[in-house]
Amino acid sequence: MAFTKMLYLKFENGNTTMRLSPALIISDEELILVDCGTPGILPLLEEAFEREGYKLDDLTKVVITHHDHDHYGSLSELKRKYPHIKVVASEFEAPYLMGVKSSLRLQQALSIYDSLPEDHKEWARNFHAYLESIESVNVDVVVREGAFIDVAQEVSIIATPGHMPGHISVYVKGDKTLIAGDALIAQDGMLLMANPQYSLNLEEAMRSAKHLAEYDIERVICYHGGLFEGDVNRTLLAISADEK
Repeated sequence: MAFTKMLYLKFENGNTTMRLSPALIISDEELILVDCGTPGILPLLEEAFEREGYKLDDLTKVVITHHDHDHYGSLSELKRKYPHIKVVASEFEAPYLMGVKSSLRLQQALSIYDSLPEDHKEWARNFHAYLESIESVNVDVVVREGAFIDVAQEVSIIATPGHMPGHISVYVKGDKTLIAGDALIAQDGMLLMANPQYSLNLEEAMRSAKHLAEYDIERVICYHGGLFEGDVNRTLLAISADEK
């Protein structure tokens, strides 16, 4: 039976303290990581694995929920050191990860540049350059809604567009865990929609929350905020109640 562990990464990224919660899915046949952090944090990932009694070399797959820099920035480093690991992403996200299409987050940032105050523009230019510097990586396995990504068919993909059009979440049936990526966040003991400022389509994100309520979920691992446990399905329906 597949089960899930939450990893915890804390590090400084410029002037910001980052706290990220990638998830690890463990079964007899596979070891699957969901999202892998910003550029340069591979040693922190290795340490996090060792704390849980595993090695990155044991990974079979890494699932990327979407192409934001804090979710796939270290992927190229991971693949160079551990080339056997298969990269899994949605068919919509794959061209962005592979560099075939320009990052939607970069396009968003560029679109608001002219409206920024002058004293914010240098920071914005640096952020644009940072996004452009992230290396592209080949996607080995392209998935859609309902696809199983493990041998035992206990780990499935849920399409959760909104934060980004190709965003996916992962459901682990064995321990009734949802790995939400940025579809949801945990904050102050509550389960919430991710910051609307970064959702490219908020109404679609809310519909995705309603879709998630169709699954039997007992706990949620949010990439930002970590673990939420409680009446997950009721909370998801409440989150999506304002859907237009």
